[in-house]
Amino acid sequence: MQARDISQDAFLKGHILIASDIEEELQNFQEKLSAFRVVTFLEDNFKIEHAKLVTAEAYISETDTKYIIIAAKEFTDVAQNSLLKLLEEPPKNIEFIIISPTKSNLLPTVRSRLPIFQSDTYSNVKSLDINLGRIDYKEVFDFLKANSRISKNEAKALVEALFYRATVVDKLILSENQLDIFDKAYRLLDLNARAQSVLAMLVMSFARER
Repeated sequence: MQARDISQDAFLKGHILIASDIEEELQNFQEKLSAFRVVTFLEDNFKIEHAKLVTAEAYISETDTKYIIIAAKEFTDVAQNSLLKLLEEPPKNIEFIIISPTKSNLLPTVRSRLPIFQSDTYSNVKSLDINLGRIDYKEVFDFLKANSRISKNEAKALVEALFYRATVVDKLILSENQLDIFDKAYRLLDLNARAQSVLAMLVMSFARER
């Protein structure tokens, strides 16, 4: 799903917000939505027990709009899977907002159910001079050569920059396979996989799509 800059009234509809400071964004929403009923769930790691509380809250009938905000640094797959039907068909007058520091925390199936926005505070993404919509194999080689000796953290920042470049700058709608590859890239880097191999897997997925 293509990420977009957040608009003036975007917060009035359910969506996913990618923000480096989830607590700050949660506070911003509480102020913006002060005229509505807002129920928040702030966790370091959003687990199945938290998902059950969200589900119970969602099915409490409301005559006016109620916002359920889920903010977490990490989300377990089991918890996300348990919310899929709820996100796809929310009860009447319920709007969901999910705040995460990175898209890689969220399953492609979750991302496909809500529009994704980049927070204005999430403006420190590394700029890349590469068009992923038109990349060829020579550019892939040059890119990998230029980034052959980067650290694990630098590689993570580069993966985020590639996602931002693809979805925001080049305005590409990623395939399910590409979304899966981005998810896999973060997990591999966390497992100390070779950074150049992970980056090769990512950029090659764009060259093959052409």
